[in-house]
Amino acid sequence: MAMKERTVKRTAQPLVVKNLNLSIGGTPILKNINLELPAHKITCIVGPSGCGKSTLLKTLNRLTDMTDDVHIEGSVLLGDQDIIKASGVELIELRRRIGLVPQQPTPLPMSIYDNVAYGRRIHKLSRAGRQMHKSVLRYLNAVGLVTEVKGKLHSSASRLSIGQQQRLCLARSLAVEPEYILADEATSALDPISSRTVEDLFVKLKEDYSIIMVTHTLSQAQRIADYVVFIYMGEVVETGTADQVFNHPQHELTQNYLKGIFS
Repeated sequence: MAMKERTVKRTAQPLVVKNLNLSIGGTPILKNINLELPAHKITCIVGPSGCGKSTLLKTLNRLTDMTDDVHIEGSVLLGDQDIIKASGVELIELRRRIGLVPQQPTPLPMSIYDNVAYGRRIHKLSRAGRQMHKSVLRYLNAVGLVTEVKGKLHSSASRLSIGQQQRLCLARSLAVEPEYILADEATSALDPISSRTVEDLFVKLKEDYSIIMVTHTLSQAQRIADYVVFIYMGEVVETGTADQVFNHPQHELTQNYLKGIFS
């Protein structure tokens, strides 16, 4: 899973959320969110079901635009660019810089090879032919798939196992050379072995990427998180290193959540 063939040196810019409020149909979902999400770390967003975790994640690259009657106030800054104010070509480029691995594996209805090549073609990151082939193999190798799909690159991606499909989706996200990877409960649909494989990949990938992951599994966050954000009822209750939040929580709500009093 060597990562030495990269052609783009990624910046180490933090992703900064300022005074973010989001409502859907007039109902507040996120309330005055202020965060600085560290670069080249795994940040796990935790909290009970329905607390706004996934909504926050999707706001970070404006996938919330796909929901009707959304109203957003505040800023999400990547460097000097405000994602909330971006439109057109600028928004497309920002979404390239902040990729998403969804909860359910969603390979495109095409071959394994074309799933990885698709984004590179759209963003003109590789020329067709030998250069594209080397790039596809590089990103399949990065997610540990290259030997598993040897001789099958032009087979339908739908023939892969669920765990392999999720790693293919990760390879597809990496292929457009993002700075941040958003993962929305990316292992919840996987078997335990595939789940640990993806976790191990994230730990390796943080050297080159910054990863923000929503997880409903506290044990997973304890295994891989460098930084933790605890959200309750649409508000950030506590943030800090994994050691601070899990071993020395400051807020009673955090303590009760970690004890399993509510989930």
